[in-house]
Amino acid sequence: MKTADRALRDIVIPGRTPDYKGKVRDLYDLGERLLIVATDRVSAYDVILNEGIPGKGRVLTQISQFWFEKLQDLVKSHFITTDIARFPQPFASHRPLLEGRSMLVSRAKRYDVECVVRGYLAGSGWKEYQASGSVCGVQLPTGLKLSSKLPEPIFTPATKATEGHDENIDFDRMVSIVGGPTAERLRQVSLAIYNAAAEHAESRGLILADTKFEFGERDGALLWIDEALSPDSSRYWPTDAYREGVGQDSFDKQVIRDYLDGIGWDRNPPPPRLPDDVVEKTSRRYEDALMKITGARATR
Repeated sequence: MKTADRALRDIVIPGRTPDYKGKVRDLYDLGERLLIVATDRVSAYDVILNEGIPGKGRVLTQISQFWFEKLQDLVKSHFITTDIARFPQPFASHRPLLEGRSMLVSRAKRYDVECVVRGYLAGSGWKEYQASGSVCGVQLPTGLKLSSKLPEPIFTPATKATEGHDENIDFDRMVSIVGGPTAERLRQVSLAIYNAAAEHAESRGLILADTKFEFGERDGALLWIDEALSPDSSRYWPTDAYREGVGQDSFDKQVIRDYLDGIGWDRNPPPPRLPDDVVEKTSRRYEDALMKITGARATR
């Protein structure tokens, strides 16, 4: 059996179709609560690939649970439980399918911004810095290189796009979207989460280069929602291999992006087939991320 054949790309609950299907997650509307199920689907350049990554959904769910619980004193989250026995029917009857990859959460009204924190210069931030010397309106020192550590972490929001790419914006634009007090609160909370998570990551031999958060509001309270510091929303680099001035080996789907770039894919559907060794290597990277961050292996 090929590695990709072990991946669970689609979740089938008899008699219940998802109310929303994202690139990775399926969402079921349960009224005041939601059930989020992480599949093994994987996307690259906003295109869902034909192959899944075995175990990916379990890794993402378990890392998010770890961070929601670890940092709950900093900010409340929408997380309720991953205990299948506490799920409503028909979901409670599908433990083998949902175990380790599903999360019951509170419904919240989402703020339509991505709260991005960067501690190092990479990705779109590096490109913007090369062009303007700043990132999302935050002026940075001259002479920084690819992967340089910033003098201090910076908050660089983005729009929350339902389709296509998110767009980097400055803080003033964020204020116009969510209001001044909310924007300031989101900035403070995002930086606090990043600093705490980066400290833990460092103790585990990892650099948390950057990450993005989503937040919502419920009964007047701020809630951390969606996913938490997973390899799909964050750049983790191995500390012992870090070198300023070059791209870093990261614990995410960079293996896939590198392969697709190498064969010259134009980033438009349909996507090319992924070789089994690329799928296998990506699966191991996600498993390694879980072990390094939490000290645990994925639930099978």
